[in-house]
Amino acid sequence: MTRPFAPGYRIPTDLLLRAYASGVFPMAESADDQEVFWVRPETRGIIPLDAFHIPRSLRKAIRRHAFEIAFDHDFDGVIDGCAEVRQERLSTWINGPIRDAYGRLFDLGHCHTVEAWQDGRLAGGLYGVTLGRTFFGESMFSRVADASKVCLVHLVERLAAHGFILLDTQFTTEHLKRFGAIDVPRRQYEKLLAEAIKGEARF
Repeated sequence: MTRPFAPGYRIPTDLLLRAYASGVFPMAESADDQEVFWVRPETRGIIPLDAFHIPRSLRKAIRRHAFEIAFDHDFDGVIDGCAEVRQERLSTWINGPIRDAYGRLFDLGHCHTVEAWQDGRLAGGLYGVTLGRTFFGESMFSRVADASKVCLVHLVERLAAHGFILLDTQFTTEHLKRFGAIDVPRRQYEKLLAEAIKGEARF
């Protein structure tokens, strides 16, 4: 897909991939801000793939097959959903340059989506960046209860089946901790990352 050039600040694709390889990622102050800042947390969130936990209530939801799951079908729809203003989140860090940069990564095969569809509508999803054997989770959203959680379960299943060894969540939240997310010091994370970006895994 050919994407239009977004006016204003632009994140070079090679710079973005080098940043991920060194444990750095971009964010913006708000959707209206046309610049980004670079983040290298002292403590990093990850979900160990061999310790992923599915809460009992979610297992029941998965068995109901309420959603059709798709991969890499609607990047623009997913990033729109992740950027939506909601009651629990009145602003977003996804601005124009970030949309443009991750759209180009998607076109190059370095950005991927997991989508939950219901009755022909996008009910929830997530997106992230792949490099080597690492998946860097960026954002997720739900318009229907449990939609993003079901996407996370399918993401982990896919990563484990396709040779990935590191799932980076950037930060941990109480929500992610229910699935086994943990905090690791930056030095430990960078060792894990250095190993994980070696070799190749295909999403």
